[in-house]
Parts: sequence; C-alpha cells; structure tokens
Amino acid sequence: MVPTPDETVEPQKKPQERADQVFDAFTNKQRLRIYWLLLTSNEPLGVREVQRGLGLSSPSVAFHHLDKLVESGLAGKDVHGRYIPLKNVEVSVLQAFARIGRFVLPRYSFYATFFTSLTAGYLLLLGSSANVFTMILGIASSGAFWYEALRSWRKRPF
Repeated sequence: MVPTPDETVEPQKKPQERADQVFDAFTNKQRLRIYWLLLTSNEPLGVREVQRGLGLSSPSVAFHHLDKLVESGLAGKDVHGRYIPLKNVEVSVLQAFARIGRFVLPRYSFYATFFTSLTAGYLLLLGSSANVFTMILGIASSGAFWYEALRSWRKRPF
C-alpha cells in the first residue's frame, strides 16, 4: 500500500544531508521548474503530466527529477502514485546561502566575519590610539551583518 501524503514518513537524516538535498534540488533548473509546476497545480500530477506540461524529452527524465524532489522531502506521492508538493519552500531564501564544500552557510556570514576581523585587527594594531568613530563604524557594520546572517539562518528551508 502506498502511503498518502499525510502518512508519508520521512527517513531520519542528518541536518547537513537534508540541507544538501534541498540545496541540490534547486540548483537544477528542470527540477525547479517541476517543483514550481507541482506547487501551482491544483491537483496531484503524474509523471507523464509533468513531462507533457514542461515539454521534457521523456517520462524517465520527469521521473528522475520527481524522484530527487521526493528524496529531498519537497514532494511526495499520493495513493495513486501521483506527485504533490509537501513543503512550500521560498526559493528566493536559498539565494541567501552559499555552499562551501559540504557546508551551506548564509552569505552574510562571510561579510560579518570580514568586518569583525577587520575591526579586531584595527583594535589590536592601534590599541588605545584607535579612532573612536572608526571603531563604532566597524562594530556597527559587524553587528548588522551578523544580524542579517542570523535572520537568513532562521529562515532556511532545511
């Protein structure tokens, strides 16, 4: 018996594996188009409906991408084997992240690290003769970028 979307049980995965799969799901243009089609459809779609709807070369191409969406937890199957979206992921949120090796980090964290290091280096080099306004600017910019990095991290879809 095929589970309904409500009965679909997602296997336990490490958070990093999950992040990689969601990130990978949207780096492929075809997969993104298929996910968008699932989201905008009022009813579950079969493999051939997806293939015809997007003009894909064969049903196996559609099945491959749908299978990847199911693996990442973004789509599921109903009792008839048709596909439905399980999550509504705001794709624009993924643009705020960068992948470094196996890590997915907010882009703002790089700027925050840069300004924090720059401010700390300035303070270490000049010590007590450091300009107060320069220190305020460095601390304010570091704080703003750390705040934005934290906001991006909280909105992550994985």
